Amino acid sequence: MSTPINIQPARQFCLKCLLTLLIVFGLTIASFIYLALNPANLFTLEALKNITEFIGRFFPPDLSPDFLDKIWHGVLQTLAISALATLIAAIFSLGLSLPVSGRFGPTAKGITRFICNFLRSVPELVWAALMVLAVGLGPFAGTLALMLHTTGVLGRLFGESLENHPTVSSNALMLNGSGRVTSFLYGTLPGIAPQLLSYSLYRWEMNIRMATILGFVGAGGLGQMLYYELSLLREAQASTVIMAMLVLVIFVDFVSNKLRRIQMHNQG
Repeated sequence: MSTPINIQPARQFCLKCLLTLLIVFGLTIASFIYLALNPANLFTLEALKNITEFIGRFFPPDLSPDFLDKIWHGVLQTLAISALATLIAAIFSLGLSLPVSGRFGPTAKGITRFICNFLRSVPELVWAALMVLAVGLGPFAGTLALMLHTTGVLGRLFGESLENHPTVSSNALMLNGSGRVTSFLYGTLPGIAPQLLSYSLYRWEMNIRMATILGFVGAGGLGQMLYYELSLLREAQASTVIMAMLVLVIFVDFVSNKLRRIQMHNQG
């Protein structure tokens, strides 16, 4: 005897979905009109001529040994700024994650969440400008700026990871006399460590890109070199700096993906 086929009824017309699409479409059109955006201006002969002439001034790049030596030092400085800022921020965020997740009561949770929200709501460029005023121009200001902003981001992410993680292991340790910190280190941290590492690697990738931008406010690295070369209208040298930025981003992305694969292999 054949089993009856369960035929799902056809999906009815969704008036709410249609209204939502019409509203989004209307707001998009209204935004173009309000901002006076005309995409056709990008494809005019004059625009294409200006873009071509400007890009042409960047070639050929300056590959002289002396300038490449400066580029190499800028790459190392940018890499060090981003890595050190991310590492320090991850350590601070690990400490903040306990009160952010509510392990020390609602008052501590509210205060630390406010601190994290404040740190991450202030853009990196603003932090960099403040740090330049505090410690002067150079990589120290860039490291502090990235560290402050990244602490706010990772502190919130680490806290939410800890808050959503099962508390069976940590509660068992606390029932046997362990403190909150000890139960976290031995009962909770091993379970959320892969997620924390993934968050940290992602922020490191972002900090590499941001470290190059912070140089525009004197925070060192490739960004400061790019700002200096562009301000002197030395497009050939600026082209070399941009190529170095691209190579650095590709390298960091490769290393980050490699570490994630190792992490997934160890979990498996």
